[in-house]
Amino acid sequence: MASTASEIIAFMVSISGWVLVSSTLPTDYWKVSTIDGTVITTATYWANLWKTCVTDSTGVSNCKDFPSMLALDGYIQACRGLMIAAVSLGFFGSIFALFGMKCTKVGGSDKAKAKIACLAGIVFILSGLCSMTGCSLYANKITTEFFDPFFVEQKYELGAALFIGWAGASLCIIGGVIFCFSISDNSKTPRMGYTYNGATSVMSSRTKYPGREGDFKTTNPSKQFDKNAYV
Repeated sequence: MASTASEIIAFMVSISGWVLVSSTLPTDYWKVSTIDGTVITTATYWANLWKTCVTDSTGVSNCKDFPSMLALDGYIQACRGLMIAAVSLGFFGSIFALFGMKCTKVGGSDKAKAKIACLAGIVFILSGLCSMTGCSLYANKITTEFFDPFFVEQKYELGAALFIGWAGASLCIIGGVIFCFSISDNSKTPRMGYTYNGATSVMSSRTKYPGREGDFKTTNPSKQFDKNAYV
């Protein structure tokens, strides 16, 4: 029962993390920078993995898509690949988790389902690591440029998408670890066919034969005794 509850918790945590990681790909604010006037913010510059935009004080945004994938900076290409890999691994991890959980009717025997659940946990951990690496690589580029005194171009700060990605990656890793530990819980669960009952085993080794009242024999002839010897 405890193993089933832990698997359900792990599934909910992992799916929540996967949804958060998936939501970071279309999110606009991976990095953001604002230009403040005397009264209001005059312009907001922001960018993600697909485009860079500027929003003026009236709320009108002008965006420019990255012209060529091959002409992109290396860290953007790496972040794209890592985030897409994280989303893909999370999808397959959710499928494996559905087959490996005890509360489902598919997946085979309990032993096979435990192995599938452990595989789902490993896949979710890899998904979380990919997302964590992608967000951290992007954040490292932002902070390096921000604190570089010789960098004269537009400086950005960390956007909301990075924090969402880190949160989703953490949930995926936590859920995957719980899934991996569920296989040890399944191995400790006792099986009904191998339960030993000492009293039943002792009584089953003796047999009463029909006869006169008070006559008693055992299955071992060498241990038979004469009732009249004690009269």
